Amino acid sequence: MSDNHEAQKDELLALASIYDEEEFQRAESGREGEIHLCLELPSDFKLIVKEPTCVEYGISFLPTILSFDLPVDYPSSSAPVFSLSSKWLTGERITTLCKRLDELWEANRGNVVLFTWIQFLKEETLEFLGIHSPLEIQSIAGQSQGESGQTQAAEKSKPQELDPRAVQEVELRTDILSHLLDFDEAQKQKVFDGKVFCCGICFSEKLGSSCLLFKECQHVYCKACMKEYFEIQIRDGKVQCLDCPEPECTSVATPAQVKLLVGEEEFARYDRLLLQSSLDRMEDVVYCPRKSCCTPVMLEPKTSLAICPSCRYAFCTICNRGYHALSQCIATAEEIKRLREEYLAASEIRKKSLEKRFGKHVIQREVENYFSTEWLKDNSKKCPSCGTHVQKDKGCNRMTCTSCWKKFCWVCCTLLSNNNPYNHFSDRNSPFYLLDSVLFISI
Repeated sequence: MSDNHEAQKDELLALASIYDEEEFQRAESGREGEIHLCLELPSDFKLIVKEPTCVEYGISFLPTILSFDLPVDYPSSSAPVFSLSSKWLTGERITTLCKRLDELWEANRGNVVLFTWIQFLKEETLEFLGIHSPLEIQSIAGQSQGESGQTQAAEKSKPQELDPRAVQEVELRTDILSHLLDFDEAQKQKVFDGKVFCCGICFSEKLGSSCLLFKECQHVYCKACMKEYFEIQIRDGKVQCLDCPEPECTSVATPAQVKLLVGEEEFARYDRLLLQSSLDRMEDVVYCPRKSCCTPVMLEPKTSLAICPSCRYAFCTICNRGYHALSQCIATAEEIKRLREEYLAASEIRKKSLEKRFGKHVIQREVENYFSTEWLKDNSKKCPSCGTHVQKDKGCNRMTCTSCWKKFCWVCCTLLSNNNPYNHFSDRNSPFYLLDSVLFISI
């Protein structure tokens, strides 16, 4: 009896040294416990869900629980009393595993067997049951069965009595797929935390528990460097730029990763700016034009009327002024000034939007005025007497304004004498004479 007690004590102590508290849990009595097993899957292993649509999920780990109670005469005479439970295996498959554990005990009778069972369940379950990727899973627990093609057909053709030690975990209104994906994510994080990585910013080696992993690209940087990087970007309002520091990498940190690193004040600012940025990109959302309000307002289809849910201000969604029903939006002088250049550089969609806002005839008039002004600037000069635009078609540089009939020089816009206008062109002190001389000499 004393030998059994010592063997049990040594076996449980060995298991406690191998597995952490989450994996190996002992009852106060000391002889009962649970081992939460993590089955490491082959690379590129997939779970498949066929309802309502067929979707595949990559997965690396699956859970199984082995509960045990060690009799007083274990291991000399009796085997451990156990149960085996799983959310993703069928009752038939768990029964098959239970029978295999019995066989392993018979092969090792008289010796401790828990570690042998654990190794078998962790390393040989998939091969022993003939499970291959993809493994089909029903998304709702009440309908859940893990199946794999040919094995499913074989099991259905040979009904098998279920072992009472085989427990298929079924909880109403529990999404088994979600549970398995969460377990897989937690195990991946646990493996990551135990590895050592070199930060690409400070070039120091740190455990994964002190590092941040960008999930899309798998680049790793230490949390200290990323915390400083995130805080600078958030202070500058660049919440859309919390991406991987690797050159030309487009992976972006998740809000959960940002919250983990920055303080409450920085995260509140990040969350607010991220929401505002998202709303700005939504075509059916505008902001209340009142500066004291600025509440987001959802647009109603086929109407320019919007009513702020906060201050109840009714405004036109086109010009952001008080709602004016079917009347055309009124443009300010500053808007008209910018309108011409914006319209000329705009896309066809933007042009239609501007025409809807200000009226097509208003924009056409402003565009025509713009081109007229530009043409006059390049092809005419203003009369120095009355300011009328005068175009030179042909002839000499003596011009006569068709509005005030004053004569002036086309080159220097000097007013000329009505009695003898040509004296200007022979006067050595006139700008025209000097200019003409320079042009003559340069030629």
